[in-house]
Amino acid sequence: MSEMMVLKTRLTLTLGDITVQRVDAIVNAANAALRGGGGVDGAIHRAGGPVIMAECRRIGGCPTGQAVRTTAGRLPAEHVIHTVGPVWSGGASGEPQMLASAYQRSLEVAAAHGARSVAFPSISTGVYRYPKRLAAEVALDAVGASLAQLDLDEVRFVVFDNDDLAIYLQVMHVRASAWAKAAAEQLVQTIHRQSTRGYLAE
Repeated sequence: MSEMMVLKTRLTLTLGDITVQRVDAIVNAANAALRGGGGVDGAIHRAGGPVIMAECRRIGGCPTGQAVRTTAGRLPAEHVIHTVGPVWSGGASGEPQMLASAYQRSLEVAAAHGARSVAFPSISTGVYRYPKRLAAEVALDAVGASLAQLDLDEVRFVVFDNDDLAIYLQVMHVRASAWAKAAAEQLVQTIHRQSTRGYLAE
């Protein structure tokens, strides 16, 4: 497992099965009807049991770029956050914005239900054909931006094979300097606010 700090949150990367991750919430790459399917979606429903599908039926559906929460059934996680990524159609139809929203809304919904740790698959890169490198860039940028607003202990990316692992490692390396700069700027702002309050109190 590879990891780095982004502000106060551990950002980790691991090769494995998302259904066995011991985190508060796992994210499911769902379809808009929330009816289950192949890939990650099917694996989560099989491992979690029928109670997940029963809750999905009650919810009824989820628009692209949004997220909803259900129980996790038999999974070790407490919550499943179902989100719908875009189908790739060349990149000029709002796909990056919808994919970013899927990651951001998933974190927001998880945090609203008390989750402190969240595990993501690589959303939209299977049958929805989103190019893997571009998807990883959107995922890491969207999560990095969200962590400035949310109080989370860990966000984990769980990838399926060594090719995905290499792509995420490359993108994380490129993004690391920008995240370090953002953390430094936030620290300076915090020290400035504290010193200003101290000065005014004298």
